[in-house]
Amino acid sequence: MGIPIKSNEQIELCRLSSLLVEKTLAAVATFMRPGISGVEVDRLADGFIRDHGAVPSFKNYNGFPYSICFSVNEHVVHGFPSKDPIRDGDIVSVDVGVYLNGFHGDFAYTFAVGEVDDSIMNLLRVTKKAAFLGVEKAIQGNRVGAISEAIQSYTESFGFGVVRELVGHGVGENLHESPEVPNYGKKFSGPVLRKGMVLAIEPMINLGKKEVNVLEDGWTIVTRDRKPSAHFEHNVAVGVNQYDLLSSYVEIEKNIRKNSNLMFVD
Repeated sequence: MGIPIKSNEQIELCRLSSLLVEKTLAAVATFMRPGISGVEVDRLADGFIRDHGAVPSFKNYNGFPYSICFSVNEHVVHGFPSKDPIRDGDIVSVDVGVYLNGFHGDFAYTFAVGEVDDSIMNLLRVTKKAAFLGVEKAIQGNRVGAISEAIQSYTESFGFGVVRELVGHGVGENLHESPEVPNYGKKFSGPVLRKGMVLAIEPMINLGKKEVNVLEDGWTIVTRDRKPSAHFEHNVAVGVNQYDLLSSYVEIEKNIRKNSNLMFVD
């Protein structure tokens, strides 16, 4: 099956879905604090998405039982929201998908709760920047590998581990579309990017080694060495001479700055 190419009108619908993801994560940023549980955040996000005329993309997707992925510390991605309270010093990746007007938006932000260790904050900064470095390569004529190499070369220069088993992907009428977008590779590898492709670029970077395991729930991915992992994700449309960033952290980070329980990832 080929890689979907979207019209300008379809890209705008993807943008609206991504905008709702931003609003949902901004609401989470207001709510997040030590003592809150993943189940409470999941309930908040589910209600927020439905109140805005959309449905959570993840709920019941291949049997996933929650509306968001809530991955704490050594949990890389696909974490189950639990009743356990978030603690001071935790990092939490909140991954949100919404389905609105026939198109999905899907991106993530890792929150630093309370006083987070400097080495872990640096992991968050590097992973966040790596997501943007990948986005900058979403230009027609580049190959997918240009995104992969930009992420890998930057993050590994800090000694961090780049997860191999999980990748970014196309997004649109389906939550996961072609092409796969690995966070490692060579710039001349993979499919050629064409205008109208919409991608979810999502570096998953470990403080320690790159190896991961899957927990018994069949979903939650954890670092094998149990060191923390960061996850930032953006949605971007491939352009002719310039990428078109569909997602934004602006409202999320505005609320983070207002929330004394969170540290800002610069």
